[in-house]
Amino acid sequence: MTTHIDELLARIHELEDQVEDEYRKAREAWAQKRQGLAEEFLRQQRRYKIGLFRFLLRSRLLVALTAPVIHAGWIPFLLLDLFVTVYQAICFPIYRIPKVRRADYLVFDREDLPYLNIIEKFNCFYCSYGNGVAAYFREVAARTEQYWCPIKHARRLKAAHERYHDFFDYGDAEAFRQGLARLRRQYEDADK
Repeated sequence: MTTHIDELLARIHELEDQVEDEYRKAREAWAQKRQGLAEEFLRQQRRYKIGLFRFLLRSRLLVALTAPVIHAGWIPFLLLDLFVTVYQAICFPIYRIPKVRRADYLVFDREDLPYLNIIEKFNCFYCSYGNGVAAYFREVAARTEQYWCPIKHARRLKAAHERYHDFFDYGDAEAFRQGLARLRRQYEDADK
């Protein structure tokens, strides 16, 4: 009797091995198919790439002449980035203001696009950095304003930051004095 059970268990294990082998083959087939699709996608993307030489030939002279002026913006962006990072590292812990995660604002992913040439990739990197630093600075400044002066302006702002709608109305001294301490602690959204 034990022999028959042993034989049945051995057959079950053999069948389980066969099932696992079939699953492995299916996974490998899917991986090959996915790889083929990815390669086809890349081929399609690369068809739209303009070579560096042709790109430069098609560029207007004034574009080439103004490029150094545009790219000189690296200097103020780097200085602003450095200052804001040091500023919040020193000041925010003292006032218990949650720090802004720099990585949430500086995103560099467009260099992987196969249809961009080296100049276009550099331009995308530059714009990502400049706009990322600006967004990072804006959030640090918004948290600072929320702590020190969370009062709406008398005039409408063209582009108020996301924290602005929680600020006290202009001229509402009572709300300001009664709610300032509460608003200084209200950073629940800071970790989102």
